[in-house]
Amino acid sequence: MLSLEAVSAGYHGLAILHELDLTVGEGEIVALVGANGAGKTTTLRTISGMVRPSSGSITFDGRRADGARTSDLVARGLVQVPEDRALFGPLTVEENLRMGGWLRGRDRLDEALAEVHELFPILAERGKQAAETLSGGQQQMLAIGRALMARPKLLMLDEPSTGLSPKLTWAVLDAIKTIRDRGVAVLLVEQNAHQALALADRAYVLESGTSVLSGPGPELARDDRVRAAYLGL
Repeated sequence: MLSLEAVSAGYHGLAILHELDLTVGEGEIVALVGANGAGKTTTLRTISGMVRPSSGSITFDGRRADGARTSDLVARGLVQVPEDRALFGPLTVEENLRMGGWLRGRDRLDEALAEVHELFPILAERGKQAAETLSGGQQQMLAIGRALMARPKLLMLDEPSTGLSPKLTWAVLDAIKTIRDRGVAVLLVEQNAHQALALADRAYVLESGTSVLSGPGPELARDDRVRAAYLGL
């Protein structure tokens, strides 16, 4: 589904990623964990075309993705939910959702909307409410729902639990598992390594822009180096 081979990238001449290798298979949840500044968000931005790699290659769904425009990647099924959610605050919940499906035909919007409402019933209840008036957890659900309106093959999530209560965090993480079960691959950046590794089929540990460990999520959770550095154990 997704493959990064020796990808290097950064900002304004400052290198952040250093020959990063990473893969996401169909139907997988893959987590990226690491300290602040390890390059997790830069990885997502590079994959989605917002940051251009200086070297290496990115392949998505059998075709090269590095150098492609972000809008073209969305049309191909590669969709990102940013950490700040980037909602259209004054617009209603339903208007935000329909904006997410702007690349899809009008006849498919209602079908996609019904699927999002099934996953997040609160969004159906709050359909006429301005997005900026929702709680933090509801805004996160709306951001994910809007991304799902684009019918992604791969959904990338950047810190979906930021600012959420433990109860809402688990509700969002359970929704991510449901999304995977519906056939959408997920690449998850999550500061809370314990939750990310518990959820992930596979995971990568990033340090200074490169992968230093990878493997099944539960296996990494038992690794002494990961436990000491990221799980506080």
